[in-house]
Amino acid sequence: MKLASLECRAFDGPLTERLLRDPGAFGLGQVPRHLSPEATTKSVCGYCATGCALNLHLRDGEAVNLSPETDYPVNLGMACPKGWEALAALDADDRATTPLYRPSRGEALEPISWTRAAEIFCERMRRCLDEHGNESAAFLSTGQICTEEMALLGCFAKFGMGMVHGDGNTRQCMATAVTAYKESFGFDAPPYTYADFEQSDVIVLVGSNLCITHPILWQRILRNQRSPEVIAIDPRATETASHASTHLALRPKSDLTLFYGIAHLLIREGWVDPDFVDQHTSGYEAFAEHVSAFPPDQVAAVTGLSEGQLLGLARSIGTKERVSLWWTMGVNQSHEATRTAQAIINLALLTGNIGRPGTGANSITGQCNAMGSRLFSNTTNLLGGHAFENAAHRAKVAGLLGIHEERLPRCKSHAYDQIIDGIEEGSVRALWTIATNSLHSWGNRKRLRGLLEKLEFLVVQDMYVSTDTARCADLVLPAAGWGEKDGTFINSERRIGVTKKVRRAPGQALADFQILRLLAKTWGCGSWIDRWDSPESAFQILKAVTRDQPCEITGIDGYRHLDDAGGIQWPYPDKGGPSMDQERRLFADGQFHTEDHKARFIYDRVTASPEIVNDAYPFILLTGRGSSAQWHTQTRTSKSEILRQLHPREAYVEMHPEDAASLGLDPFERVRVSTRHGQVEVMVIQTPTVGRGQVFMPMHYPETNQITHPSVDPHSRQPSYKATAVAIARNG
Repeated sequence: MKLASLECRAFDGPLTERLLRDPGAFGLGQVPRHLSPEATTKSVCGYCATGCALNLHLRDGEAVNLSPETDYPVNLGMACPKGWEALAALDADDRATTPLYRPSRGEALEPISWTRAAEIFCERMRRCLDEHGNESAAFLSTGQICTEEMALLGCFAKFGMGMVHGDGNTRQCMATAVTAYKESFGFDAPPYTYADFEQSDVIVLVGSNLCITHPILWQRILRNQRSPEVIAIDPRATETASHASTHLALRPKSDLTLFYGIAHLLIREGWVDPDFVDQHTSGYEAFAEHVSAFPPDQVAAVTGLSEGQLLGLARSIGTKERVSLWWTMGVNQSHEATRTAQAIINLALLTGNIGRPGTGANSITGQCNAMGSRLFSNTTNLLGGHAFENAAHRAKVAGLLGIHEERLPRCKSHAYDQIIDGIEEGSVRALWTIATNSLHSWGNRKRLRGLLEKLEFLVVQDMYVSTDTARCADLVLPAAGWGEKDGTFINSERRIGVTKKVRRAPGQALADFQILRLLAKTWGCGSWIDRWDSPESAFQILKAVTRDQPCEITGIDGYRHLDDAGGIQWPYPDKGGPSMDQERRLFADGQFHTEDHKARFIYDRVTASPEIVNDAYPFILLTGRGSSAQWHTQTRTSKSEILRQLHPREAYVEMHPEDAASLGLDPFERVRVSTRHGQVEVMVIQTPTVGRGQVFMPMHYPETNQITHPSVDPHSRQPSYKATAVAIARNG
């Protein structure tokens, strides 16, 4: 077990690349030789937001195996371990196969019919809303279901049931990028295409272990023929950092200071594109004044980097022709995440690195359909990127949907953390979760467990009955998973792709779309719901809603068009545009979505971390992905025996050998990790990839979020999972 743990931690470097090239060597997804080429269909993968296309090989109309699609512009014939084993999650013996109801707390869940489940849902939710008001029930959605499903959910819950508040687990991964783009560009608009990985001279990866989190995108970097300089900015010496040209191991949560310091150097050294700044940005003078207070000596003292390293980074960003800056959760999950993301955007604006091949300030999305959630979930914004607060937007959407305008809320929803706080305060009494395991993924989970038990009614709609959250439910609605339903996903580069039904869902499990239609019919929503009679008809409704929006997709005919085109990036209006190429980036014309069409320099003061190390808690806990074979709470990846062999079975904490020696710890010894929020027992792995004074735990194990800090960024309200103060001690 101990040896396997060490081998697994090393697995994700060169061996990941071997997996991508030769998955058969590891027994992953081998294609049956007897299947003819005609017995296949193409579908977009349902794990991460890379959005790979997979060929699903059919026997008697059902998928029995798969292989990566060679011509799809995203993955170009590659798949990661999760993709190769995507079908394994459908065969698990803990699938939810029938509706289940708990008559009262303390009793067991009992099987019931779908008719009775819909009646109970409507009776108890209606009673809650009638007795306590429209803010007393809320939903928590996901970036894992199809665009059409999340749109129908948002419409039914808010326009049909009258709920005011609903959010999604995308709040945990992409809310920061959404907020940053909206404020800087005027719309949530990731500007890039994956081809930019292959066309950059300098690639800056901030808080992104791309080798592990998005291995197909790392392969796109390896295809770059321009001999790019790859700069990894990360406290840990991750797999990505070890492969990069330069690794800048800054102190945790000092990145905002770092990027203000780099802006200072760009301005001081004259490495600014004055024409771009003058013609296409606003707020430069005030921003330049702000960053004048971040000279190299002070930035070096805060970040732990040398002045030479700072100048080298500034020179690479300021003097090379094509520079792209990319970030993921290392930025997004922070107490000052939005301003950090905007500090990265500011560097691209200063140097004119946007709108051209190989450039951009580029957030990489987490979940397979987080981008669909951002545009169509009806949570933080009205369908299609409209605003709940805008009367014209409400009138437009209501008219297109055939719903009375007064049914639409006039404010956006409370965020995830505010909904949870509402449970504690007693204002939220009923909760409906869809395809998300909140009790594992949310920070300080001991508190959340107590709050879920406080609810009057908890509904869990999921593929599995065994999740932590489902075990607490009063009503379980069994849902079909990826491969058992039709719909679309939108990936990181704004590409809309089709996912297809290639298996029958087990037992009485239904697609989320059909569950929502049943509930809406039982609720008595009226004739407007009749138009949502299939996922593709819902797609046509969403097309109409996007007209004249930055994300307009009125030029897409339907699912067949998406399939034949290899996916289509938004925008794709029916009136055409400057380019309808297969791979397109935004802002090539220098026009942004603000009132004056200029991108904004946005900045703020640097604030202290919500938790500071001291003698009692001397280490900073970092969290993140553990391996390319694991996904989020492992609800699905744990179903594959092959994937389970590619990572340690039990939770562990990584620690620098010198820190371990100072505590007298032996390799693989079990230790107690304590924070101000709880403690857990895990195995310690000694590795120099973690800096002195820091420790690392993967997010996939339930132990991790028992101890993480519950603070959020004030602008995006995204949780900060990566700066908890901890103590490490020998167990017992």
